[in-house]
Amino acid sequence: QVQLVESGGGLVQSGGSLRLSCAASESIFSRKAMGWYREAPNARRELVATITPDGSANYADSVKGRFTISRDNGKNTVYLQMNRLKPEDTAVYYCNAPGPVVDYWGQGTQVTVSP
Repeated sequence: QVQLVESGGGLVQSGGSLRLSCAASESIFSRKAMGWYREAPNARRELVATITPDGSANYADSVKGRFTISRDNGKNTVYLQMNRLKPEDTAVYYCNAPGPVVDYWGQGTQVTVSP
């Protein structure tokens, strides 16, 4: 079973930066598209960014130009570089990988952006 472990969250002031990491437990990582989602209080979980195995990325409109998703297939790790953070980016951020029946999710990492 694939396990995903996120890290890198924290408290940052508006305009600041954070880099999230997601380490996957299996080498099949290199063949999977990966994604970052976030869930703010009293809101539905939403897609932030995705990246294909060959590195093609897509972003939610709300983060375009500020966030960058990348991956290192040799380290089974996907990253989310978040710049110019805003208070509305405050959420728990989750790493995601598609599974044969259900998707795999990490435990989440909290990102809090103060005004």
